[in-house]
Amino acid sequence: MAVLAKNIKRKRKYLLWGIGLLYFFSNPFLINRLARAWDIAPAELEKNKTYSAAIVLGGFASDDKEGRGMFSSASDRFIQGVLLQKTGRVKYILISGGNGNLNPSAFREGAWARYQLQAAQVPDSCILIEDQSRNTLENASLTKTLLQKHGQRGPYLLVTSAFHMRRSARIFKKMGVDVIPYPCNYIAGTGDFSLSEFVPSADALNKWNTYIKEIIGLAVNYISGRG
Repeated sequence: MAVLAKNIKRKRKYLLWGIGLLYFFSNPFLINRLARAWDIAPAELEKNKTYSAAIVLGGFASDDKEGRGMFSSASDRFIQGVLLQKTGRVKYILISGGNGNLNPSAFREGAWARYQLQAAQVPDSCILIEDQSRNTLENASLTKTLLQKHGQRGPYLLVTSAFHMRRSARIFKKMGVDVIPYPCNYIAGTGDFSLSEFVPSADALNKWNTYIKEIIGLAVNYISGRG
């Protein structure tokens, strides 16, 4: 707008607004404060209790141009689920994820994750896979059906990224699935205060994109009565 404006005063005004908005959204301090307010703290688990299942939401893997699966930056979801099963905190590890792309390929995240769990030496008898869901709403509904089919009662540990936990936990509880938040894959808001947080960062822009998406998603689900 500053480039196209012919009026000098408007040009200067638009330029200052542009610089101000750029600094606001590239400011690590602000996005870190938002993350600390938004992210849900992990619930304290009962000592020596083994929960029936860890529900690990997809979004930690995708396929390449050859159709081969690969872990993404959210792979901590998978890691934490495996650790919960390996350390005896849960009996089952349930992976919920199909293919959420608008133009989906044949790749199914849950089906691919089964092989990764087997490679991690998780017994087949402790693996539950839901590989048809395309979004969090379907994660909840299809997971509920699968758990009921296998006679598993809650509460279950819900494992997903910290920025996604607030919205996903509301959806699961709205659908009658008794979950305990077990957030992981923290992307912002975890460090101590530092003056370097006021230095503009391109990474902060990406984090704003993630959190704005979650806030809008939560608002839409609330208005529609689905979470």
